Amino acid sequence: MPARANAPVEYDQNAAGRTIAAAFDPDFYRTTYADLPADVSPLWHYRVQGWREGRDPAPWFSGEAYLADNPDLAAVGVEPFLHFLTHGAREGRAVRPSRHGPAFLGQRDWGGTWRFEAFGATASVAAAAPATAPRAPVMPLDDQALAVGPAFDAAFYLAVNPDIAASGMDPLQHFLMTGWLEGRDPTARFSVRDYLELHPDVAASGLNPFVHYVLAGQAEGRAAKNDLGFRYDLVVRVTSVEERIAKAAEAAARVRTDPPAKLAAGLGRLRDLHVTVSHDDYVAHFGGLQLCLRRESDALTARGATHLHLFPAAAWPTVRRPDEPGPLGVLLNGRRLGTYEPADVRAALAAAVTKGGRRSFAIHSLLGHCPDETADILEAAGLRQGFFWLHDFASLCAGFHLLRNDVVDCAAPPAGSGACAVCAYGPQRARHTEAHRRLFERLAITVAAPSQTTLDFWSEHTDLPAKARKVVPHATLKPRGRAAKTPDGRPLRVAFLGMPAALKGWPVFRELAQAHAGDPRYEFLHLGGRSDPAAPAGFHPVVVTAERPLAMQEAVEALEADVALIWPLCRETFSFTAYEAAAGGAAVLTGPDSGNVAAFASDPKVGRVLPDEAALMAAFASGEILGLSRNARKARLFDLAYSGMSGELIGEARR
Repeated sequence: MPARANAPVEYDQNAAGRTIAAAFDPDFYRTTYADLPADVSPLWHYRVQGWREGRDPAPWFSGEAYLADNPDLAAVGVEPFLHFLTHGAREGRAVRPSRHGPAFLGQRDWGGTWRFEAFGATASVAAAAPATAPRAPVMPLDDQALAVGPAFDAAFYLAVNPDIAASGMDPLQHFLMTGWLEGRDPTARFSVRDYLELHPDVAASGLNPFVHYVLAGQAEGRAAKNDLGFRYDLVVRVTSVEERIAKAAEAAARVRTDPPAKLAAGLGRLRDLHVTVSHDDYVAHFGGLQLCLRRESDALTARGATHLHLFPAAAWPTVRRPDEPGPLGVLLNGRRLGTYEPADVRAALAAAVTKGGRRSFAIHSLLGHCPDETADILEAAGLRQGFFWLHDFASLCAGFHLLRNDVVDCAAPPAGSGACAVCAYGPQRARHTEAHRRLFERLAITVAAPSQTTLDFWSEHTDLPAKARKVVPHATLKPRGRAAKTPDGRPLRVAFLGMPAALKGWPVFRELAQAHAGDPRYEFLHLGGRSDPAAPAGFHPVVVTAERPLAMQEAVEALEADVALIWPLCRETFSFTAYEAAAGGAAVLTGPDSGNVAAFASDPKVGRVLPDEAALMAAFASGEILGLSRNARKARLFDLAYSGMSGELIGEARR
């Protein structure tokens, strides 16, 4: 039986605040108690008066029930949440959820919000259980810590829960006290949510699922997590395109526009002009497409042209209709001029453009643009002939990666096919492609593709009336010499390049690294802008910028990576990472549905294309992949020569 509480004692307010903050749910508190003033901190309110008013700090904790179940505490006026965090959990006192929240387990997503997954009733969190109902015995916290401590991954826990790292709390203590109730996982190989869903008897017992797994479940052969694969997780998270459009329209409607006179003053008089259109501000954001725009801008401005860039002020998943809100951000030679309605941009351009001069345009993405308004703006500037870049396949479908429900390559089937009927993008495909058709019919457009593979695929799957078709690679490889020989017996270094995104194949790399953690034959590296502690790989921060365009290539070379796993879910139109990997001396390893990556890696001097993920796992398990080491391949190094994008095409037209 829990020890009887003593009279309230004075405590370090800051320490107590940090302890409560680590388990407090401000979103739940503000949503539940709508009377809370907007300028008042939920945590401050709870600590100062909320708990005295019977308000709950998290959906899984009822202060009222905690005091009712523990009259020794109620008698002395103890603040229930702090008591549970500092004493009650250790003493084995049970908790019940707030009557204002669902009797579910919380799971924090990457956006910092909360979603709740139903697990059914449990003795420790069941709202329906009466205060007098018998409960399963709870193991004291110290005993739990001794039992699961060796299996708990503190580094992983702190990495995926930065709020706990900032609080200074011991990660194991936090997990055992509140973390598991919040759906936080103790290791990359164990899912609290999955374990309770898979084993209802454990959920009904009220035991910490990880404690149960370590003490009994593992020996019983129970699964530690759902084995449905990352594609299942992607599918269940897919939202309808209609819902995405509605949210985009709401965001666009909230954007404040600048007065047209400001744009007119900023434009001045324009003679030699190059207009680009894309889905975002290429100066404020970084990525392959944005760097392409920077290079294009540099190439054109070097020839004396003024570069005007238009982008949607609010991000959109598709093209817009004329009746949907769509203010445009305007950049002039990389300088922000403000945000304006499309009609105001058209009028300002018509007034600013002078007679004579050379003018051109390039459309890099129509996402967030109304093609009819885009054509109006270009024609107002005296532009009718220009370029349309195939950075993706948005001109074929609203799902511009051509991934059915974001998980599997669809190969752009005929519109209205059964394959489209089962895809989230199917209902919006016609709206999206017909809008592109109107643009192509109004303007004389040359389609520019970064690879022959991309142009061939696009040409086979559309009859859009392009004036001409050109292939302009974003970059080419120039031989530089042989890579240095690596020490004999060194593990094969396998690298993933870029952000840990499912679209780019991160889950495949993660699974591979987990399967061979501790295997002396392999060493896994992650070169990118953000780490994912779920993968046992050495993280090296690498971000390619306009100032450091060769950062990834240089990192691959410096770390002497043998293999770069580039396994995107979608067919890539080019893939900078593949070229950066090859330039740095790594072999490119990919699958058959990766578009230009597969075409690039099909050259034995560059890499290898495997038939599927099973073949990939088998090649590592058998050790066959060791044949791709730098020494075995006599790896070579290259320089990357980047193109000037539309600047090269315009130069061709003028010669």
